[in-house]
Amino acid sequence: MSVVCPECDNPLDIDADDVEEGEVIQCDECGTDLEVVSSDPLELAAVDEEGYDDEEDSKRFRDSDEEDED
Repeated sequence: MSVVCPECDNPLDIDADDVEEGEVIQCDECGTDLEVVSSDPLELAAVDEEGYDDEEDSKRFRDSDEEDED
């Protein structure tokens, strides 16, 4: 199955049967680490050194929810 790198739009030829959710692969064009978020359908998410690129936004959302509970 062909998917594209979310960072550089390079087409990646990945067989969904050969990867598992949570596995990290690397784009051969830009070198970005990509985590397999879903294998059916195949979905990749870019991972930076701290985790997902959008993880900080999610953390802020969770933190604001916790403040409301107090």
